[in-house]
Amino acid sequence: MNDKILVVDDEHDIADLIEVYLQNENYVVYKFYSAKDALACIETKDLDLAILDIMMPEVNGFSLCQKIRAQYTFPVIMLTAKDEEIDKITGLTLGADDYITKPFRPLELLARVKAQLRRYKKYNSTKEETNTGSILSYSGLELNTKTHECLLNEKAISLTPTEFSILRILLERKGTVVSAEELFHEIWKDQYYSKSNNTITVHIRHLREKIGDTSDEPKYIKTIWGVGYKI
Repeated sequence: MNDKILVVDDEHDIADLIEVYLQNENYVVYKFYSAKDALACIETKDLDLAILDIMMPEVNGFSLCQKIRAQYTFPVIMLTAKDEEIDKITGLTLGADDYITKPFRPLELLARVKAQLRRYKKYNSTKEETNTGSILSYSGLELNTKTHECLLNEKAISLTPTEFSILRILLERKGTVVSAEELFHEIWKDQYYSKSNNTITVHIRHLREKIGDTSDEPKYIKTIWGVGYKI
């Protein structure tokens, strides 16, 4: 079955271009020029990924991302016309998995889409397994890599697939420093990383909030400045 992708952008030329490139890769595309029109599609179609423009009239991409995250875990990629950190940070904090700045190279967008879909399929396939599987743990924090459950002092913690992947890598390499670049390449499987890319930083911050951790006095995730992160 072909993956179903939602594309929402009020710039018709951009939305149409994305649709053409995705259809050339045999994806099923649901294209809309407004967030309001896309809401019914989100609720009625079994989507695998969404590409959302941030700057849209009436309902913007941030609001649409929030509505998606309230019910669904499929990946969300945000499009922003401005190379501003606040837009990127806001999108990631609201639950987006990745972002790309306009103007973008269509092939780069396709690479991001494929990376997110690979990770999402892996997440869902292991989540559906019924056997107990491997348990990664540290100081009351437990991660089941088969059922994709996270417990903190026996209390369930809801993580996005990206947050789960980051925590899994850090727990697997417990005691070892893992750089942001290593995390990025292992999770997204592509080469589009630069020192100015703060995607990992924002996901780490969001993850810390969920497990009650802080960067100043970390109990779980410690920042090794200029190097990376470790548990």
